[in-house]
Amino acid sequence: MNTVFLVIVLSAFLVAAWQQLGGTGGDPSPMDALSRAMVDSAAGSVELALGLVGVMTLFLGLMKVAEAGGMLTILARLIRPLMVRLFPDVPADHPAMGAMILNISANALGLGNAATPFGIRAMQELNKLNKMPGTATDSMVLFLAINTSSVTLLPTGVIALRAAAGSADPAAILPTTLFATACSTAAAIGAALLYRRFFPLTPVSGGVSEEGVVSGLDEAPLPQGEGAYPLWVSLLALGGLLALIPLTVLYGKVIAPWILPGLMVGFLLFGVVRRVSIYEVFVEGAKEGFQVAVRIIPYLVAILVAVGMFRASGALDALVGAIGAWTLALGMPAEALPMALLRPLSGSGAYGVMASIINDPAIGPDSYTGYLVTTLQGSTETTFYVLAVYFGAVQIKRIRHALWTALTADLVAIIAAVAAVSWLFA
Repeated sequence: MNTVFLVIVLSAFLVAAWQQLGGTGGDPSPMDALSRAMVDSAAGSVELALGLVGVMTLFLGLMKVAEAGGMLTILARLIRPLMVRLFPDVPADHPAMGAMILNISANALGLGNAATPFGIRAMQELNKLNKMPGTATDSMVLFLAINTSSVTLLPTGVIALRAAAGSADPAAILPTTLFATACSTAAAIGAALLYRRFFPLTPVSGGVSEEGVVSGLDEAPLPQGEGAYPLWVSLLALGGLLALIPLTVLYGKVIAPWILPGLMVGFLLFGVVRRVSIYEVFVEGAKEGFQVAVRIIPYLVAILVAVGMFRASGALDALVGAIGAWTLALGMPAEALPMALLRPLSGSGAYGVMASIINDPAIGPDSYTGYLVTTLQGSTETTFYVLAVYFGAVQIKRIRHALWTALTADLVAIIAAVAAVSWLFA
């Protein structure tokens, strides 16, 4: 991240300086625009973090209720056949398993607001197993790789946006999104397993050695086979989840408003059935929301200021102009290229580009470009934001191969999206 941060900022400065000295800038001058972008991005990043306080407080409170009632253990046992193979270093009944499952499930349903608190909780639990504080473990990197690959079964938000833009078939991107996200998730897992060979897990200067004590969990590891559900139960549950997809395609607009309220009511009723003091437990878990939001502010400021400078300097436009002709021949129109380049850097920036494209009368949501940008939105993730927030929440400084794994997944998602949309809608 040190190199990436420096390259983005330096590129923005050099492009703005070239325009300023060459007299090619407009009004305001390139350096004035760059300065304004720095201040606005810094302020916006703090506003974003403060905006997350309420969301994190809500969902961390609900997650505490679920944990107290044993939901995380139930979910972990249900999906154990897959998870224990992907995360052999995490005890099967550890809270990290349940938190990761809730995060992945929320992402699969397109519930980004719910996924972030669950993901942060998963990172906190994984960090309790970390024998070298400050260094990302293999499990952390793999979990974030799956996150940044945007494993999405139902892109509810994008479907709703397409419907609002007047699409004749808002859910038409479902097969293309499923194909692209499946390819990117498979690539993320493969890349995480491959790249870790080149980034060995070694202590950082001043860190805890591999023999260090970590929260006492290693002294009494949880049994990995005890209490597991039979394989047929796990397959039945997965089949039931997949069977919901056709219903959501047919009745997505009706179901979408019910998801978040239903999630809250379901968690609370589960706690009541399991005899949990839901109010007290909710408040206890919600207290963590504010602390986490404050802790991630410096990380958000750093990455969002760099991205804001990159956009304001004209470096992004220059990059689009330089490679636009090449990407057009590969199925990526120049109109869609800013969306593909911005998506790993800025969620709001990419969302704005997508919205402007599908609401443009000359393009529209049901054109090739409209299908492509909405597929990209549903099958890719804001990589740098995810890395900054999740690693920042647990004070990880050495991220090892996490960035390269995530960027590999992003590249595969873009290629898969172009291939799927070209096949179905070209």
